Amino acid sequence: MDRLERLVDRDPYHVAGYRGYAAGTRALVLGRAMEDEGIAVPDPGASRWRNLIHALKRLESDPLPFARVGVTIAGHEIELRADDEGFLRAWVDLPAPLPDGGWHPVTFQLRDPGRAASPGAAELLTRGPASRFGVISDMDDTVLQSRVTDFVRAAGTVLLENARTRLPFPGVAAFYRALMGGRGADANPIFYVSNSPWNLYDVISDFLAAQEIPAGPLLLRDLDLGLRLRPRPPHKPGAIAEILATYPDLPFILVGDSGQEDPEIYSAVVRDHPGRILAVYIRNVRPHPERLAAVRELAARVVADGSALVLADDTLAAARHAAEHGWLDPAALGEIAGDKRADAGETGAKAPAPGIEPGAEAPPVVVERPGDLP
Repeated sequence: MDRLERLVDRDPYHVAGYRGYAAGTRALVLGRAMEDEGIAVPDPGASRWRNLIHALKRLESDPLPFARVGVTIAGHEIELRADDEGFLRAWVDLPAPLPDGGWHPVTFQLRDPGRAASPGAAELLTRGPASRFGVISDMDDTVLQSRVTDFVRAAGTVLLENARTRLPFPGVAAFYRALMGGRGADANPIFYVSNSPWNLYDVISDFLAAQEIPAGPLLLRDLDLGLRLRPRPPHKPGAIAEILATYPDLPFILVGDSGQEDPEIYSAVVRDHPGRILAVYIRNVRPHPERLAAVRELAARVVADGSALVLADDTLAAARHAAEHGWLDPAALGEIAGDKRADAGETGAKAPAPGIEPGAEAPPVVVERPGDLP
């Protein structure tokens, strides 16, 4: 946006804050300076037409390029400069470490002369001293039913649904709560790394809250519809590597799906970080033969590293494996099974979230030794 356009355009702007994370005296601050589209709070009774209007507003969001933004963390103030699309992404050095365990507030204030804006807010996650491991999870078709392997159905889901009408995979909420294992200093941190664009941040964040799925930093990507001389590097491998580097003494569980590139990405993560990955859980959302080779390669690497892989249609299969290895309390299996039945519409407690089409389920594949390879 040039200076003349900014003088003519008097629509309100704001800084949308995104959840980040911190360790020691370093914190990853995320946000975006952009026009405030006035999108309403999600309503489960909203029409598809209303959802479409709000989706188009998100996708069309007008950024404020190179905005100056004041950031305050635990009383420490700094100024950051947004990029050409209004994004803020910076590792900030703090004068003292944030307290261990839990969420810590971040505030944003636009410092653009002549343009009033309300302050923005976000949170930073720190791991607690009692954290035994972390979880890095994909979002689309792992937690949230997105149907990304079918472009038309995926587009319809994004454009015509909202945070209160989109569906989780059955049992995911209770499974992730069990993996988290507690709150504050006792909690195992959960990170969500997704190829969904930042434009959908509020939808995904509200979805997690509505479904009572544990909150975690949401590491999304730039929609980037324009043409670039130099294409951006793949988003997910870099985001995962950065998490692992930030917590070098913490092992991790990786959770993804077979529909896109998770097996290939996780295979490289296991290779590049030997001894760091406790297990890899892959939701089998597309049981096509061409994906078996990728899953086999991932399984071979996981086993060689002394870890394990579970390929399953069903959340409960991964939960049972985690319970067998002491990564979640076996007493939580009953809650996970009950949550799965509720999501599937069997108890009437929730709107049905059927997930895998009836009759399409396959038995889980658990790979812990070379002889277990599929």
